[in-house]
Amino acid sequence: MQEIADVFETPVSREVWKWKYRLPDEANRDATVRDTWRRVARALAAAESGHSAHWERAFFEALEDFRFLPGGRILAGAGSRSEVTQFNCFVMGTIEDSIDGIFSALKEAALTMQQGGGIGYDFSTLRPSGMPARRCGGIASGPVSFMRIWDSMCATVLSTGARRGAMMATLRCDHPDIETFIGAKRVAGELRNFNLSVLITDDFMAALEHDRDWPLVFPINTEKTPADSEQIVSRRWSNTDSPVPCRVFRVIKARDLWHAIMRSTYEYAEPGVLFIDRINRQNNLWYCEHISATNPCGEIPLPPYGACNLGSINLTRFVTDPFEDKAALDFQAIKRITAVAVRILDNVIDASRFPLPRQRDEALGKRRLGLGVTGLADALVMLGLRYDDECAAELAEKIMRTVCLAAYRASVELAGKKGCFPLFDPDKYLDSGFARTLPHTIREAIAERGIRNSHLLAVAPTGSISLLANNVSNGLEPAFAERYQRRILSPVGLQNYDIENYAVRLWKRLRSEPTLPPAFVTTFELPPHAHLRMQAAIQRWVDNAISKTVYLPEDFPFSDMESLYRQAYDMGLKGCTTYRPNPVTGVVISPSEPLSTSSVCCEQTD
Repeated sequence: MQEIADVFETPVSREVWKWKYRLPDEANRDATVRDTWRRVARALAAAESGHSAHWERAFFEALEDFRFLPGGRILAGAGSRSEVTQFNCFVMGTIEDSIDGIFSALKEAALTMQQGGGIGYDFSTLRPSGMPARRCGGIASGPVSFMRIWDSMCATVLSTGARRGAMMATLRCDHPDIETFIGAKRVAGELRNFNLSVLITDDFMAALEHDRDWPLVFPINTEKTPADSEQIVSRRWSNTDSPVPCRVFRVIKARDLWHAIMRSTYEYAEPGVLFIDRINRQNNLWYCEHISATNPCGEIPLPPYGACNLGSINLTRFVTDPFEDKAALDFQAIKRITAVAVRILDNVIDASRFPLPRQRDEALGKRRLGLGVTGLADALVMLGLRYDDECAAELAEKIMRTVCLAAYRASVELAGKKGCFPLFDPDKYLDSGFARTLPHTIREAIAERGIRNSHLLAVAPTGSISLLANNVSNGLEPAFAERYQRRILSPVGLQNYDIENYAVRLWKRLRSEPTLPPAFVTTFELPPHAHLRMQAAIQRWVDNAISKTVYLPEDFPFSDMESLYRQAYDMGLKGCTTYRPNPVTGVVISPSEPLSTSSVCCEQTD
């Protein structure tokens, strides 16, 4: 086991590998993490029609030393005999507003979660509470009541093992039950397997800005003639291709609804906000899909049955001469590994199992990828840059631009060898909001040769895989603390670990002194605007989206938090999520006393 000790610098990294990513089959168990890398490289290289041995070596070199971190489902599932998917998350199909439709959707969700996929759902298609249910003569109980069934299903299907259930629920800001949705998680333990996000439209933001009324509406039954007294407006609903007549249930002030969203977010960290019109306007596939939901962490907005195929480049492995005056990023190496990572993720589409046939059809038709970065905060520290420095945001933008352009070039090259994604339409694709911002040379290459993948970039939270890679900082998040305690779900329950920041640990090893790197700054030391500035700097070069949480101190003023969300919209972000310590959601990570000699507390909680 000496090989494992050489690779893993911390006990928690080794345990995460053993619990989450090591092949569990006793007859073919990975003896070391290098066996895991070899298994993944071999399985994905098998999707190559020729030169598979060459690509197996290239893939292994990318995975080695945690340089490229595929999504957790890829690490756990590639090359295994288990009936699991290699896609981390899915957005499920549109929920039909009937008992048959609802429970058919529930079954699809259970089958997907059983194979390891998280799910996202837009519940806006379900009629509001109090509305007559035409077929049975009853009264509808509303979307939130059915969300509780999903929540129970998730808890039951994933009641054992080391993977926690993950679901996203979205609801339109003009749905009559939006206020119930906003307050759905006010009670501790309610809908605990869901993240909630409100779909905010441009029209709503305009109404908010000008203090206008805001109608809450729902599509009228096509078989029902509206009464003369009913007010009817036209809306493109979540499951429609064009505007449809909707009945106005109530009219409220836009500012009152916004205040309710903000107050709930302030008090118990939910719901988040998705600027859904911007998401659809920027979508490369605006011409053949409409998005109204995301995966559970929000970095991949997806159409019905869409899947997120994730991987992250570990930026800490590309810093040369860390902490020295001549410290630098190796951008050429980042370009090279980006090209290999695109090929790895593209092969996942062909190698993976899918819980549902429609998920497979969707993935093969569009070949969507979500390549991102992790370890950004630690890399900045190693380069001598504080996270809140203006030059740190400028460097982050340069990093993401480098990854973006290298990924698009790699996908164009792949299209020349393997073909474009089937739903590619060059004129319409290049007319999308994001594609119009690409450099002329890349747009010209796409027009001439096509492109293999409809989307290529996303910045995921990378919680477990960052722990696996010796606890580099997550995604683009700042460092939480020099050292902290974290509860991690294992097959035997929750385990408590003392964890030290990667950059701090490296600094102490290189300098042999118990100080902190000069550029080291923690999440709660940063002004909240620094979080938004970093997200905005990167968003320009991300065709999917970004998972980012703005952490706020407990005494942060409510009015200042509310203004952050308006700033997020004005800065061109696709969504915003904040977290302020509160008694409802509890604390997953907490500051720790100096590290003890025993890293694992082994305290099991209920």
